[in-house]
Order: sequence, then structure tokens, then C-alpha cells
Amino acid sequence: ILQQSAPLIKKLSLELGGKNANIIFADAPFEKMLETTIRSSFLNQGEICLCGSRILIHKDLAPAFKAAFVQKIKSLRVGDPTDEKNFLGALVSADHLAKVQSYLQIAKREGLNFLAGDEPLELRAENKTGYFLRPQIIDGVKPTSRLFQEEIFGPVVTLTEFESEDEALELANGVKYGLSASLWTQDLTRAHRVAHSLDVGTVWINTWMMRDLRVPFGGQKQSGLGREGGHHSLDFYTESVNVCLSL
Repeated sequence: ILQQSAPLIKKLSLELGGKNANIIFADAPFEKMLETTIRSSFLNQGEICLCGSRILIHKDLAPAFKAAFVQKIKSLRVGDPTDEKNFLGALVSADHLAKVQSYLQIAKREGLNFLAGDEPLELRAENKTGYFLRPQIIDGVKPTSRLFQEEIFGPVVTLTEFESEDEALELANGVKYGLSASLWTQDLTRAHRVAHSLDVGTVWINTWMMRDLRVPFGGQKQSGLGREGGHHSLDFYTESVNVCLSL
């Protein structure tokens, strides 16, 4: 689209992909963080551009987080989305399911540790041909892995531990995307410092998917061009004219 529009000198606002980091410091408000991370990881089967598919966890909190997170995720039900007891439904298509599963094969070839997702699916007879997949938690993912770098857009999250704020920022910014990020800490000075150092269009602090359509929305790097929302949308479609009159 960008290439074809170039000869026409057209303005473009492109909202593209995301590989969003969920940065969890050791002083995170644990229960709120845990419940929100379940949603930010697997809501709508992870088929949301703003999902936090890369969980970066401080090494001091990692054992407690992994134990609680895995237990919660294994209890999530997968199946017919019209059944309110189910948290995840089917992926959008057979082709997309195959794409997501191809990344699981990469993880297995890399010898990564699956903390959840291998359990068999128990589906109703009418759902057995659907494109269902259990939520997948893959631990110990290195920043060089394709699972860390590429947008999977499915119910797959990776876990990577960090020791310092600088390391967390290096990991978070070390991808070609820059759509959004979440960070969890009760140190507000650190929260603002980290937020200003993230190469993304939206930063959520101790929350996720809290949106107001009047504020700017868009990405950096290969996550898109331009901003939309409120006056930002109006400005995009407006040509300013300078009229200068001398009497």
C-alpha cells in the first residue's frame, strides 16, 4: 500500500503489527498484575494487536509469577465462544492456526520449555473440526529467537527473565515493532523513567487496554505511521493554509 501510494503523494496512516512487551518488575502489585496479564496474553485468543505476547519478568519475581500464572492458565477453558464458561474460542482460520502451530514447532526445535499448552483439548463433537488451540506459555525464550522477534498473533506468550532496568529496556526495545507496552511497578519514578525510554506508541502502567478514543493511538518503527484519535485524526485529514495579506 505504501509503495503504490507513493507516486500519488497520498498521506497514509498505517496501523500495522505489534510484538508488545509486558514488563513486570519485582515490586509489581501481584494480584492485579496476574489477573491483567491473563487478559493481556490471551484475550480473543491473542488475536489483538495490543496483546502483551512477550512477558519480561524480573528474576526475583519469576518463580512466584510462573507458578501462579501457569496454574491460572491451565484452568482456562477453551471451546465454543458462545458458552460463557469458555475463555478462548477458535482462531480465525485454518491457515492462521497452522501458522501459529508452526511457531510451536520452532520452539520445540529450539528446546524451549513449554509450561502450558500441551494438555489435550476436550471439545464438543460439533467443535472438533474448529481451529482451537490451548494457551501456550513458553519459557526461557532468548531475544534472538523468532518467537521473541516475530508477531505470532495467537494464544502464545514467551517468558524471558531480566535482572536490571536497563536489561528490561534493551529486551523490550529489541524488536522491529513499537506499538505498545505494559509495565508493572509500584515505583512511580521508575515507571515514568521506563515509559519515556520505550520505543512504542502507547505505554500502560499497572493496567492494560485502558483506552480513550480522544488520545493518540499508533505505533513506532514497523508498527505503523501516523496517529489517530480525537484531534489527531482531524489533523491528519486537514491541510493547513497560511493566508498572508498586506494592506
